[in-house]
Amino acid sequence: MGNGYFKLDMPENEPACSYLPGSEERERVKAELDRQMGGAVKIPLLIGGKEIWTRKKGVCSAPHCHAHVLAEYSMAGEAELKDAMDAAMDAKAAWESMPFEHRASVFLKAAALLTGPYRAVVNAATMLCQSKTIHQAEIDAACELADFFRFNAYYAQQIYEEQPNHAPGVWNRVEYRPLEGFVAAVTPFNFTSIGGNLPSAPALMGNTVLWKPASSVVLSNYYVMKVLMEAGLPAGVINFVPCSGSDMSRFVLSDPRLAGFHFTGSTGVFESVWSLVGQNISKYRSYPRLVGETGGKDFIFAHKSASVKPLISALARGAFEYQGQKCSAASRAYIPASLWPEVKEGLLRAAARLKVGDVSDFSCEMGAVIDKSAFDSITAYIDEAGRSADAEVLCGGYDGSEGYFVYPTVIEAKRPDYRTMTEEIFGPVLTVYPYPDEAFEEMLGLCDTSTPYGLSGAVFAGDREVIVRMEEALRNAAGNFYINDKPTGAVVGQQPFGGARASGTNDKAGSRLNLYRWVSPRTIKELFAPEEDGRFL
Repeated sequence: MGNGYFKLDMPENEPACSYLPGSEERERVKAELDRQMGGAVKIPLLIGGKEIWTRKKGVCSAPHCHAHVLAEYSMAGEAELKDAMDAAMDAKAAWESMPFEHRASVFLKAAALLTGPYRAVVNAATMLCQSKTIHQAEIDAACELADFFRFNAYYAQQIYEEQPNHAPGVWNRVEYRPLEGFVAAVTPFNFTSIGGNLPSAPALMGNTVLWKPASSVVLSNYYVMKVLMEAGLPAGVINFVPCSGSDMSRFVLSDPRLAGFHFTGSTGVFESVWSLVGQNISKYRSYPRLVGETGGKDFIFAHKSASVKPLISALARGAFEYQGQKCSAASRAYIPASLWPEVKEGLLRAAARLKVGDVSDFSCEMGAVIDKSAFDSITAYIDEAGRSADAEVLCGGYDGSEGYFVYPTVIEAKRPDYRTMTEEIFGPVLTVYPYPDEAFEEMLGLCDTSTPYGLSGAVFAGDREVIVRMEEALRNAAGNFYINDKPTGAVVGQQPFGGARASGTNDKAGSRLNLYRWVSPRTIKELFAPEEDGRFL
């Protein structure tokens, strides 16, 4: 056994490739897109390092060409989920006792594979499964996921370095044990990086995991799992088990060995899981750690002193990048009436310039929303706004004939409590309420209290005293708060991401705060010269 102290340096963020015409990386992705469109991939479960094929199947289709099937995957049922839990428990002792430098090396190697030979593979799968443009796929599936792997290893090292003080003749130590049981990770459709981070962050800290990917993106998540396996992840440490949400709840989340739940998804699902865990609380060996990043109704709030051009840019990019399907996407805006005519003109011009279509066409700036359910929900909001006396649809529309396309939509609300100002939509729909300049303080209060969420938000102002006032008034309205910037685009190692209220437990993915949730510290005191006389004084 080696006895060196193996220290990691602070990582640098992975630089994004530009994919300029004629570039080598562009040609590699183009070729990979053609390959992946050429035939449906057959995907097994991966349990205990073995491929498991089941009769129950699901399919992944391209949202921008919804008739085209990209993959057919096996789905786990009761028997397979129980096998996966057993496999996780069987792998636990060897994995948690493995020296940290070797656990970390698995994920550091995965980052190198991801940004090297697998870059085009994972980016292409993300483009096709999630209908992301090449630039959105690059910053997600390649850059952010590699950052998660590298920064998490660095932050884990910092946690292990944290040790208590000593008294004379006493050596105090803290051991950061993994949780006693397995962790269930349920991941969302919108970010391949989140798909990879939710199971890998607990695993880095010595836990073993069941990973349920979102049904629509099993293909891109499967390639991430393949990267981890090629990087040397031992069998059973992460078990890849696409399944129904109801089966995950019935057979996994109620199992006495459940030690933690790592989740990104809807507020309603997370609340149902919290309730289920509460109902079963006496069954568990330990109280499960529940870590979730959920819904949002993210805002941009402008003061009359704001610069108009940067505000317009933030509104357009914050609302419409990746079709508004980012947890942090700008969905509501409060704009002073004195600025609104100029902002409105510029915003509508920016929306009209955006090209929407097949993401394999690199000139497209937006793709399709994820599936028919999302398409129907988003378009219902647009249709209702078009009929309402309390709102006006300024631009937008949709076409679901070949792909689930929703065009950049701007709604002007006549009331600050109109539905699309308060309810999560998760699509490229921005609702603006032009407020009277003199109602600034009242609008700050409404921005804070109009929704149950607290994820992301941005303020725009040129007056520093006003910025201080906005920052204080909205301190609980957003876990990620931006000044004169759009409310999206958090970078690992720079802006740890997460919110509170109905937006989650605010455990900040990509930081030490999240990794603390996957350890159970043990304090050890060793007395070198024990007392022998038994006296109290």
